Amino acid sequence: MSQAIHRFWLTYPAQRVKRPMIWEMREKFDLAAEIRSATITENLGSVALELAGEPKVIGAAVRWFRRQGVQVDHLALGGV
Repeated sequence: MSQAIHRFWLTYPAQRVKRPMIWEMREKFDLAAEIRSATITENLGSVALELAGEPKVIGAAVRWFRRQGVQVDHLALGGV
């Protein structure tokens, strides 16, 4: 299968900030994940996340994050 690398900007609402969502995503999906940048406060979490793996699996992980209430914006590879 082909491998892809995509970068995303994740914005967590206050009720999700303390939940280990990147760890949970890694337990559910066969992807490599690298945090490129992060700012976390009690009220908001912002994470630049790079995911590497099969494109279908990356898409499934993005849909999972969105179902958890996380805003996910796709970034160009040079954008982080």
